[in-house]
Amino acid sequence: MGAVRTSRRALLAGSVATVAVFAAAACGSPQKAASGGSTVGSSAPVNIGVVYSQTGALASYGQEYTDGFKAGLAYATNGTNKIGGRQVNVTYADDAGDPAKAVSAAKDLIGKGYKILAGSTASGVALQVAPLAAQNKVLFISGPAATDAVTGINKYTFRSGRQSYQDVLTAKSFLGDATGKKVLVFAQDDAFGKSNVEAVKAVMGGAGATVTSIAVPESATDFTPFASQAKNARPDLLFVAWAGTTASTMWQALDQQGVLASTTVVTGLDIRATWPTFGAAGTKVSFLAHYFDGATDNPAEQALKQAVPGGATDLFDPDGFAAAQLIVHAVQAGGDDVDAMVKALEGYSFDSVKGKLTVRASDHALLQPMFQAKLSGSGTNLTATLVKAVDPSDTTPPVVAMKG
Repeated sequence: MGAVRTSRRALLAGSVATVAVFAAAACGSPQKAASGGSTVGSSAPVNIGVVYSQTGALASYGQEYTDGFKAGLAYATNGTNKIGGRQVNVTYADDAGDPAKAVSAAKDLIGKGYKILAGSTASGVALQVAPLAAQNKVLFISGPAATDAVTGINKYTFRSGRQSYQDVLTAKSFLGDATGKKVLVFAQDDAFGKSNVEAVKAVMGGAGATVTSIAVPESATDFTPFASQAKNARPDLLFVAWAGTTASTMWQALDQQGVLASTTVVTGLDIRATWPTFGAAGTKVSFLAHYFDGATDNPAEQALKQAVPGGATDLFDPDGFAAAQLIVHAVQAGGDDVDAMVKALEGYSFDSVKGKLTVRASDHALLQPMFQAKLSGSGTNLTATLVKAVDPSDTTPPVVAMKG
């Protein structure tokens, strides 16, 4: 796997603007949200619609998200499945990663009176559902969809996962002071690869590094010449953006040509099932990570581990967990008034699986820790180990103007 080609596996970097770190305006434990406060007098069930990839190319991501959501709902309601005495009713709808199906499912739920939507495993789905939230004034908590375009898309849309810009800033953390450093992006010659090149130029180039790239044709099957180019370039950091069936062969070529031994090679850590793709190269690569089992140890993470099948957490479990926490807080504070829910979430800071998360009030970016990781072991018996937790202040995406 290449550099976090997550949610359509596309690393889409947003336009670069002045980065501002938002100081949390509200704090609290989402577990407490279940036991107090007004729900504006309603005793009707709280209906939540979760539209996600139950089937399709991203079904494994969707499964992790919903596992996390169920665990997070139990955690945030103290196991009661109630908010302020109101029963919580969750309806799950499959979009198969298809934006058209997602829009249809979302419209159906909105038509039935649902005021809260969550899900969106794929970026393309999130970008289609978000406008519906604004048009119908319903709360939408986007999930694993990583595209930066979700941030600031409208006042009714929030996110429970990270965005692509945070991935690139995490990659930058491996470089230290970027001034005068040489960064080489090794990527496929397609839209995905080009977007990675532009993102790295914006983030690392903007910090003083010289950024160049090697664009490998999608049709290539022999990667030795390109690996040799990478070795001869002698970069201080090689950023690999790759996905697809040729990944194993590509990593083998980089390893055989001595690239992995000659410089720091960074790429994104995907779900556990993809780790064997790296082959022998896996233990020689430095990984930027949104999350992996063992990245954190806190009450929310422990509750998640107890709830997920086999006790093994994975990349997108925390996104579902945080979504449930956000929804519980929103309903506890706003009842059935969606505008009040929005106000309650803006600036909200809470403890979750990844650690302290904060919703930036101005554009609803979710400020959060990210991680550096290494793999150890061999074959299918690989384990991820935490190298460093990267502070939210170092992975803060640029502030964008709220569009609606």
